[in-house]
Amino acid sequence: MVYTLTFSPSIDYIMEMDGLIPGGMNRASATHILPGGKGINVSTVLDSLGVETTMLGFVAGFTGTEIENILNRHGHKTDFIHLSNGLSRINVKVLGSQATELNAPAPAIYKDDLKVLNDQLSRLKDGDTLVLAGSIPSALPDYTYSVILDSLRSKNITTVVDAEGKLLLSALESHPFLIKPNRQELEALFSTRIISRSDVEKKARTLQEKGARNVLVSLDREGAVLLCEDGSVISCEAPDGNVINPVGAGDSMLAGFICGWLETGKFEDALKTAVSAGSATAFSGGLPSKDDILSLRRLM
Repeated sequence: MVYTLTFSPSIDYIMEMDGLIPGGMNRASATHILPGGKGINVSTVLDSLGVETTMLGFVAGFTGTEIENILNRHGHKTDFIHLSNGLSRINVKVLGSQATELNAPAPAIYKDDLKVLNDQLSRLKDGDTLVLAGSIPSALPDYTYSVILDSLRSKNITTVVDAEGKLLLSALESHPFLIKPNRQELEALFSTRIISRSDVEKKARTLQEKGARNVLVSLDREGAVLLCEDGSVISCEAPDGNVINPVGAGDSMLAGFICGWLETGKFEDALKTAVSAGSATAFSGGLPSKDDILSLRRLM
C-alpha cells in the first residue's frame, strides 16, 4: 500500500479568466472545485495508474467533510483525521495569462491530533510506501517530518519527502528513500541561481550528503535529473508538447516515479514514467489519466 500524508488538504476553487485586473471587476469564464494538496494529487495520479493508495491527513469543518466526500465519490480511499475546530482551507486559483493563487491558512493541529496520526502510522507494514508531501501548519515545528520518519525506522518502509526549506532539510537527517526538489526549490535552499545541469548535480549531491538516499530534481521543460544512491546520475528529457498549465506537474512526476519504481525496481524506468506523468499534466492542464501518461511513456 502507498500512503500519502497531506497535513492541510484544501478545496481548490479554480477560476478561469482572460486576465486579472487588480482593484477591478473580474468575471470568470469557467470555475472548477477540486480537492487540493500535494499528497492528494500524488494519490490521485497513482490511483489512475492502478497503484492502490490511502490518503492520510487532517480535515476540519464542512469544507473538510466535502473534501472527503469528493474523493470518496471518485473512488479514492481516505483515512483522514477530523479536527474538532476550524475549517479546512479554500484556496482560490485564478488561471489566465498568468496563474495567481490565494491560499488560506490551515486549521490548527494539536498534540492529541498528532497522537492519532502516530497511531495510524504505527500500523504501516513492511513493504509499504509513505509519501510526506507539502507544507505543514506554521504552529508545528520544522522537524515534524523528521520525527515521523524516525518513528518508522524499525520497519522496511519506502519513505518519500516532497517539501521545501527547513522542513525538507530537517527530514534529510532521517535518510528518506527519495526527495523531489525542483529547480526553484534548489535555488531557495542554496540561495543561488542554478543555470547548468552541472549546477543541478552538485546541489543534488549536497542534499545526498546531508542524508537523502536518492534525489529527483524536476526541471520543467528540460525533464528531470535523478541522483541515485550508488552515486550515478540519470537524466531524462521531457517530450515535446504544448504546455497548457504546469500546476500539479511535480506531484504527477512524483506519482509516476513511485509507480515505475514499484513496478520494475529500476531507476531508469521510474524516471521515464515520472517525466511522462509530469509532462502529461503540463500538456493537459490537469491531473492526467492513465492513457495520457502511457501514450507519452511509449515515446520515451
